[in-house]
This record gives sequence, C-alpha cells and structure tokens, in this order.
Amino acid sequence: MVVLSVHLATRSWAELGVALLRLQTDPEGNPDRDWERGSGRDRGRDWGGMPGKTRVGCEILPWQEAEAPPVVELAERLDAACRRYGATVLMLDGPQAWMADDTGHRHSRTAERALHTAAKMGPPGTVLPGSYERFVGYCLALYDALARLGWRRLVAGQTAEPNGVRERFLVESYPHAAWKSLGVRPLPARRRCRVSDLARAWEALTAVVPIDVNRPPNHAQMQAIVGGLPGLALAADWDTRQARPPVESRVVGEPPRQQGGHWREGYIAVPVRPGGGDTIRFRR
Repeated sequence: MVVLSVHLATRSWAELGVALLRLQTDPEGNPDRDWERGSGRDRGRDWGGMPGKTRVGCEILPWQEAEAPPVVELAERLDAACRRYGATVLMLDGPQAWMADDTGHRHSRTAERALHTAAKMGPPGTVLPGSYERFVGYCLALYDALARLGWRRLVAGQTAEPNGVRERFLVESYPHAAWKSLGVRPLPARRRCRVSDLARAWEALTAVVPIDVNRPPNHAQMQAIVGGLPGLALAADWDTRQARPPVESRVVGEPPRQQGGHWREGYIAVPVRPGGGDTIRFRR
C-alpha cells in the first residue's frame, strides 16, 4: 500500500511538501531483512523480533523549482508520481468543496466545524477569512484537475475495486488536527517555526508512530507526513494481504456531492492511535 501526501503551496514548487508513505512489515520478525525495493535503509533495524510488526516508510520527493506551480501541471505531476510509485490514495491539505445548503451551519462545512479549521468554506464564492480566497480557489481547481485524470473524492462505503478496476481516491487532510488527534502538539506556523520546534515535533511524532524517512523533513514535508498517515489505514481496508498500519483513520464530515453546479461538503481524514474509534472504512 502506497500513499502520496501533499502539503500545498502556491508560490513555488520548492515550498510544496510531498511525501510518499508506505507500510513496511516484517512478517517473520527478521531484523536483517531489506524492505521495499531492496533499498537497504532498514538493514539491521531492530524490529523487536515481533512477527507482523509494522512501520511507516517515508520517502520525501523534493521539487526545487522556484516558480509558482500551475494547477494543471501540478495535477499532472502528482498523477505521474502516483502512477510511478503505485499510490492509490492521494492526500491534499486543502479544501475540496463548498458548504452544502442544507447543513444547518452558518458558514462552514461539517468537517471544518468538527476540526476547527483555519479556513471556512461557506456557500460558493464565500470564504472566511478572506485572506484564504486565493488558496481556496487554487485547491478547488486542483481537485477538479485531478478528477479529470481519473481520481475520485473519498466517499465512505465505496468499493475499492469495482468490476476489478482499482480506484484512486482523493482524500482531504488537515495536518494541524492530525497532530492533535495523535496527542502531539502541532507545529507552529512556518514563519515562526524554529529548528528546535521541528526536532521536538519529529521526536514526539516518531514516539507515537514508528517512521523511517530518507532525509530530515522540513516544515512542509513534516506536515505532509503527519497529514498523510490516515491514508495508510484507508488503503489497508481493501488490501487484506497487508498487516494493519500503526495508525487508524478518523474520517469526519459529510459525503461530497454535487449541488447547484458545485461540489459541496466532503470528508477530512485525520490519524488516530489504534483503537481510537470513529473510523470509516472502505468495503473489502
């Protein structure tokens, strides 16, 4: 199972956080076995001799271009990366839809209200605070561009392989709530975040979830990692050959749907420790 998670940015490719997450297992409790494509990065790691013990393997995909990423080109590059690595879950930390007319909320989607998100999506064209309008427009366009490439917004109860064809799902993440749901203090905003904050957050995160990474993550990459963790649990729901990952998923909100010519509502997924409850799973 492979998940691609993205911490979105609009000013430059280099500010994007892109993390490839995969489940690593040792079915025989052998600490000397090489995992995933024989990379050797986990050679000699102490797995505790526990059959079926799982870890999260993370590969950071850095993009260095300084110019702003056009929506369509970003969608195509993300789609190509997912095809290359076999990712069937793509997680994006930006809003996917507007508030539905019948939610009963004044100005937010159900998922945003539950997780106290920074940006609130009201009826089409209404964003609070107004400073998020440009970012919101970018996110909505990105979801639509990916949908044209064959990706589907997550709906609970969907069959992962209807008619034998593997579906590819878009899942909305929210890293700030992801840290909290794991019981870890969230990262400060990027402009206020010090190196010591990154070190503290990484130590706390890996104490809860065993993660092996190919390079030290920066702020955006760490946000992509924590935001993408529930994707592993969602992907595991249809792959019975794999052990369960060391996290589960909590999915909040209402199903995405078309209303008045616009996408409305949609789920946000956050990670929880095993046994945390409130999970929604795909049918196997």
